[in-house]
Amino acid sequence: MTRYAEILRALTSGGVDFILVGGLAAAAHGSVRFTEDVDVVYGRKPQNLAKLAAALAPIHPYLRGAPPGLPFRLDAETLKAGLNFTLTTDLGWLDLLGEMAGAGTYEDIIQQAIEVDVLGVHCRVVAIETLIHAKKAAGRPKDFEAIAELEALRERYRAL
Repeated sequence: MTRYAEILRALTSGGVDFILVGGLAAAAHGSVRFTEDVDVVYGRKPQNLAKLAAALAPIHPYLRGAPPGLPFRLDAETLKAGLNFTLTTDLGWLDLLGEMAGAGTYEDIIQQAIEVDVLGVHCRVVAIETLIHAKKAAGRPKDFEAIAELEALRERYRAL
């Protein structure tokens, strides 16, 4: 079971520039759907890549689905060479997105992100409109199922 708050705390205490996206972001907007992982879009500037690698090192990130024993080290160089990483850690599943389909990069998303407490951790969360657009772009059945709920939440917020 993923320990969501502890993953968020590791990132925030490490000073990592990231925006919470995906199912946990949907939950922060009021969704009742379950998610198994933490999804974040992370800033790709060299200093942030170093902070991200350092923040995650104590929780032993490893490529999710890779055979045990496959050599892998998540460091700034690896992050720079890649873009999106699906990881397993000592705290559960974490997806690092250098770019999110339908939403863009950290720099594209940050202007519309909101700051809220998620499970007791203060962090940036993708705006609901951006999240809806990204889920439409992803085109997966589970995303299409979530869109109706997110649109209803968006309309409820507009009515307030």
